[in-house]
This record gives sequence, C-alpha cells and structure tokens, in this order.
Amino acid sequence: MTQKRRSVQRAAFTLIEVMIVLAIVLALAGLVGVALFQRRDQAKVQLTEVDLQRIMQAMDLFRFDFDRYPTDEEGVRVLWQKDLLDADADPEKYTEYLEKPLPDDRWGNEWGYRAESETREGKFDLWSNGPDGEEGTDDDITAWAAFDEDEGGGFDSPSGSP
Repeated sequence: MTQKRRSVQRAAFTLIEVMIVLAIVLALAGLVGVALFQRRDQAKVQLTEVDLQRIMQAMDLFRFDFDRYPTDEEGVRVLWQKDLLDADADPEKYTEYLEKPLPDDRWGNEWGYRAESETREGKFDLWSNGPDGEEGTDDDITAWAAFDEDEGGGFDSPSGSP
C-alpha cells in the first residue's frame, strides 16, 4: 500500500514546480509583449509616412485643378471639405481629393501644414509631430525630403523645427 501511495504522490506537481513554470511563462510573455509594442510603434511611424504620401498626392491633384496648393487657411482639410475652399477659387473645379478624410496623424494630432515651404521653393511643408505631439522634436515625420530629387525622395525625421 505504501508503494501505491507513493505513485499517487508522484503524479501531482508540487507548488514550487507550478510556480517555476508560471514564472517562465510570464517571463516569455513579457519579452513577447515588449517586442510587440516596439513593433506597433514602428508600424505607426510607417503608416504615418504612407498617410503623408497620400496627402501629398492629393495636394498635387488639387494643384492641377487650381494651379496652386491649398492656402494656410484652407489647410489639409480642404482636400475633403469643399466648404473650406477659398472664396476666390472656382468651386466647379473642386472634387473630393481623398476618399477617406485624414484629419489627424496616427497619434491623434493635427497635421502640420504650411502653404509656403521653408525648405523648397514653390512647394509646401507637410509634417506630423510624431508620437510626442510636439513640433520641432526628433520624432517629427516630414514630407519635404520626398521633394529632394538628389536624395531619391523618402521621409525625414529632422532634429529641428519644420
């Protein structure tokens, strides 16, 4: 009977064994969670770059119709809101330039837009303030590097103000 009792006792896990397994599982889950959050942040930056590209394409379409980029007063929102169109502009030329409005970047901040570029003559400045929501920080995502043909286009994260 003692042998039977021993085999029954050996079939169960001790509390220490369960706690060790639980600690290992939690450690692995923590490592995976950290990696996923870092990847999510990178994905938001990349999606913001895609959104900037879509807005830039819509800006070019707007320019083809009106022979100018939107004014500072019209801003980016004129690409999907006709009522923001300048009173001097011909409303008959207007079409909706973006199927889906993009009023904010991926962090809920309004897009930065300047009709007269400080970096490229005859162009506009368009940027996202990035994850921190503050203009002029290292995490800003700008579109003006896409105008630079010498560098082959692309996006830039400046250390200074847009």
